[in-house]
Amino acid sequence: MPRTKILVIDDDPDIRDVLNITLTQEGYEVIEAPDGQEGLKFAQTKNPDLVIVDFKMPKLDGRGVCRELKKDILLSHMPIIMLTGKGDVSDKVGGLNAGADDYIVKPFEPEELIARIRMIIRRAQRDLEANPLTRLPGNVSILNELQKRIDQNSLYAVCYLDLDKFKSYNDKYGFEHGDEVIKESARIFIRTAREIGNKDDFIGHVGGDDFVVITTPDKIDVLCQKIISDFDKIAPTFYSEKDRKTGFIVAKDRQGVERKIPLLSISIGVVSNEKRKISHMAEVGEIGAELKRQAKGLERSNYVKDQRGENNF
Repeated sequence: MPRTKILVIDDDPDIRDVLNITLTQEGYEVIEAPDGQEGLKFAQTKNPDLVIVDFKMPKLDGRGVCRELKKDILLSHMPIIMLTGKGDVSDKVGGLNAGADDYIVKPFEPEELIARIRMIIRRAQRDLEANPLTRLPGNVSILNELQKRIDQNSLYAVCYLDLDKFKSYNDKYGFEHGDEVIKESARIFIRTAREIGNKDDFIGHVGGDDFVVITTPDKIDVLCQKIISDFDKIAPTFYSEKDRKTGFIVAKDRQGVERKIPLLSISIGVVSNEKRKISHMAEVGEIGAELKRQAKGLERSNYVKDQRGENNF
C-alpha cells in the first residue's frame, strides 16, 4: 500500500528538516519545497495527500498558495495545514479564509502536529471517495449517482468519455506525461460542465482515461461539442514539436504492431432515457460501451448518441 504523501512548503530549511524527520518517523513520504511557487508546482505534479505550508514566505506566501490550490478544480479538495507564528491571529484568520483546513502555531509539538494530520487525512478519506490522480469521484460514487437518476425516473443522459490512442502515447512519452494528459482532460470536462451544464451535473473518473459525465438530454450536443473542441485544441500541446508537425507518432498499437499512430482524440458515447426506458445500471453501461465503440470507429474526435441514426461531429 502506498504511503501517505505530504508536501511541506516553507522557506526555512530548519523547519523543513524538523518536519521531514517528524513525518518520516511516522511513516509518511515527505516532499519539500522552499517557496510557494515551487510548492504549487509540486502540488500539481506530485499529487500529495496533504499540504503543510508556512504563512509567511517570499515570492508567494501561504495564503496565496491556498488560494491558488483552491482555484484549481483538480486540487481544490486537497487538505491544507497552515503554519503560523505564535499569537499571530491575523495569520490564522487569513489562512482559514484563504482555504486552509487547519492551522498550527510555531514552535509546534510534534505529537499535536501528527494528531492533526491524522484527523485531517481521516476526514478527507471519509468525505471523498475519489480517484487519486484527478480527485474526481470514483466507481462507487458513479454507480450511486446512476442509481439515483434511475430511481428518480427523470430525464438523464450519461456521457462515457474515452481518450483514443492513449496507450500508445503513454508508451512513448511515459506515465508522468500520461498523467498530465489525464488531468488536463479532467479539467476540460469539469470546466465545460460548469459553464454549460446543470448545477447538479455529475463528473466521475472510472479510471485510466475513462470518464463519465451525467447531465440531461437537452445539454448533450453543446456539451459534447465544447468538450471535443477544447480537447482537440489542447491535444497537440502534449507532443514534441516534431510529432506535432508530422501529426503522428511511431509506436506499437494494441496488437503490438509498430505503426504510425495519430495524435490523441476523444470518443464519447451518450446514453439517454429520453427515448427508451432504462431500469438497471447494467443497461446504461452496456449501451454506453457500444456507443463509445461506434465513436472510436470514426477515427477523429466524435460523439455518438443513443437511438439516433446519425453520428455527430
